[in-house]
Parts: sequence; C-alpha cells; structure tokens
Amino acid sequence: MLYFVLKYLHVIGASVLLGTGAGIAFFMLLAHRTGNTATIAAVARIVVVADFLFTATAVVAQPITGVALAWLAGYSLSEGWIVLSIALYIVTGVFWLPVVWMQMEMRNLASEAAKAGAPLPARYIRLFWLWFAFGFPAFAAVLGIFWLMIARPAIEW
Repeated sequence: MLYFVLKYLHVIGASVLLGTGAGIAFFMLLAHRTGNTATIAAVARIVVVADFLFTATAVVAQPITGVALAWLAGYSLSEGWIVLSIALYIVTGVFWLPVVWMQMEMRNLASEAAKAGAPLPARYIRLFWLWFAFGFPAFAAVLGIFWLMIARPAIEW
C-alpha cells in the first residue's frame, strides 16, 4: 500500500513539474507578446506565486518519493536509469533556480514600468530572452526524466 501511495505522489509531482513549467512558460510568453506592461506585470506576479506554490513543492517531493520508491521496489540508486534521472533532475534545477530569480526580476521591472507608464526596460528584454532560453534545456531534461521513469532502460556505467 505504501508503495502505491508513494508512486501516486511521485507521478502527481512529476505531472505538476511538467504541467506547471509548461503553463508558466505559455502564459509568460503570451503576456510578453502583448507588450502591455500592466498585463506582463500581472501575469508575472501569478507566475512567481505558481512557481513557489506548485513547482517548489514538487521539487522537494520528487527526490523524497523517488528514493523511497527505489528502496521499496528494491532498485539500487546506482542503476543507470536512476543515475541518469538524478543527473537530469540536477540539470533541471540548474536552469530552474535562475529562472525563478529572473521571473521575480521581470515581474518587478514590468510593475515599475506599468506604474510609470513607461515601456519595458532593456534589462527586462534581456532577462526575458535569457529566461526563454533557459526553459529549453530544463523542459528537455524533464521530458527525459519522464521517459526514463517509464522505460527504465538498462544503462551500463
């Protein structure tokens, strides 16, 4: 019973990571495309909250449930597909942590511009494109983890 509860929580957590990440990217991109500073600021505020509420919770839960599942199922953490999953999880984190900071900074810059009735500053534009670029390796890594968790391929080190 414990195994299935942990597996359920692990799958939900993975879904939250993928879904929230995709949703945040979609909404930030659409807001940015409007060019409207008030819209961008409002969406960025929601995105920052969503990242802390959903993504951060799943980020903490995933390794806990994953290690517990491996232990209960009798897998060694040194199995190739698990090691590669952990490496991709770290890659995701390396790109996600700066993105969280970028989102907060973009939110602040857009809010300031909206209050002043000014256009988005160049710093916002640079951060947006960096944020956009960081999303690709993070998203690819999450997709890779999903595949590894489903296929559990034999990978020899």
